[in-house]
Amino acid sequence: MDSAWLSLMHEWQHPLLTATMGTLTWLGSLFVLLPLALVAGWYLAGGRDWRKYAFLPSAVIGAAGIAQLLKWLVDRARPDAFPSLAAMPADASFPSAHAMQVAAFVTAWLLWTGGGRRAGHVALGLALVLATGLSRTYLQVHFLTDVLAGIAAGTLWAALLHALPIWRRSG
Repeated sequence: MDSAWLSLMHEWQHPLLTATMGTLTWLGSLFVLLPLALVAGWYLAGGRDWRKYAFLPSAVIGAAGIAQLLKWLVDRARPDAFPSLAAMPADASFPSAHAMQVAAFVTAWLLWTGGGRRAGHVALGLALVLATGLSRTYLQVHFLTDVLAGIAAGTLWAALLHALPIWRRSG
């Protein structure tokens, strides 16, 4: 499955698509998501509740940490069947940290804001996660299974984090 998907991504290569994917991949970067989570958390909190401020950044930072731990434990080599179309990251391939971080951010946002009950919010979040994941395989820096595992782990992490009692208002 991984080889067939990377071959398909290689066949789709086009300069305009490569430039687009090179931009889309940043949507899952910690350099984009952490400031976004901090600003969104501050906006949600309105200076009133530290939980609203801290939840989104906690989801993103936690996903980044878990991804790095899994990369260290699994130590899967990056794809090399085709030349990568972006700078090849130095760390291991499994799981995709970009996919995990963006999935955690979107899941946390939907859970925290109640956006999961709005089809448009869910569709936008899903598009963000899928575009980021697709970009990672198109650029030949991840296997499809790295991305799918990252999405699943990021979603699970954010849901488990949200379930912790610390995020409930007391009294």
